[in-house]
Amino acid sequence: MENEIKIGKKIYIRNAGKNEYWLQDIIYDNPKILGLGNLVPVNKEKKQASGGRLDILLKEPEENLMYEVEVMLGETDPSHIIRAIEYWDNEKRKYPQRQHFCVLVAESFDRRYFNVIQLMSLNIPMIAIQADLLEVNGDKILNFSKIIDIYIEPEEEEETKQVNETTWNTDAPWTNSAAKDIFEFLKPKHEKIEVRYTQSYVSITIDNRNAYWLYKRMKPASALMFSVKDEEKAELIKKIFEESKVDFTYNRYKEFMVYVDTKTIKSKQSLFEKIHSVRFKLTIEDE
Repeated sequence: MENEIKIGKKIYIRNAGKNEYWLQDIIYDNPKILGLGNLVPVNKEKKQASGGRLDILLKEPEENLMYEVEVMLGETDPSHIIRAIEYWDNEKRKYPQRQHFCVLVAESFDRRYFNVIQLMSLNIPMIAIQADLLEVNGDKILNFSKIIDIYIEPEEEEETKQVNETTWNTDAPWTNSAAKDIFEFLKPKHEKIEVRYTQSYVSITIDNRNAYWLYKRMKPASALMFSVKDEEKAELIKKIFEESKVDFTYNRYKEFMVYVDTKTIKSKQSLFEKIHSVRFKLTIEDE
């Protein structure tokens, strides 16, 4: 029983005597190893009109989905990210009738670039996959892990599978704590407000509608999101964030996203209350 589970050690692909083309060939010959479905190879080192070559072009034949894949050994860097987006955009413009996905494959994702890719994935269908070469008792094993998936807008209806608070306290207690902190200072302002739990996110509902939702990110951070369709309100909220020097994004779905943790929520409570007042047209008397 003691030897049933082997412990592996990560080694870098170059140190194993392989190069980037070797990794490209592995993916091209067996695209399913990326964990993105039943993909088939279309092209490799595809020449681009703007210059350069797309590492790998893959296709999901049933849905006619295209995956533009850029591979890099070692740690991802800005040139890898920019190149991947450029080639994805080129293919999307060439074949606009198909849905396209930008895929980055690397051995490591620095936290700073990891956060950049997360932000970009709110507007670009971007997927990040980490390639790990593991050595186990002299054997070398190649493994692929999807670490960032494309952003999916939360369902307004309760079709998303529900879970309970215990699930989130086990999986991401810091995200649940952040949701609870927000709930506590909003509770006096609304008669019908509650915290709800789904597999994907924790939501704060007001009058049975998602008002805020939080996604798990690397501890201790969570992605806090909320929708603002009214352009006047959106511009006012942008100004509030900018004046407070808080980083945020506002995506094509007209949703704000800001990274938070419990410390940020407590220190910036007045900021979030102000934004909430703009969204729900609360006056000083209401509060």
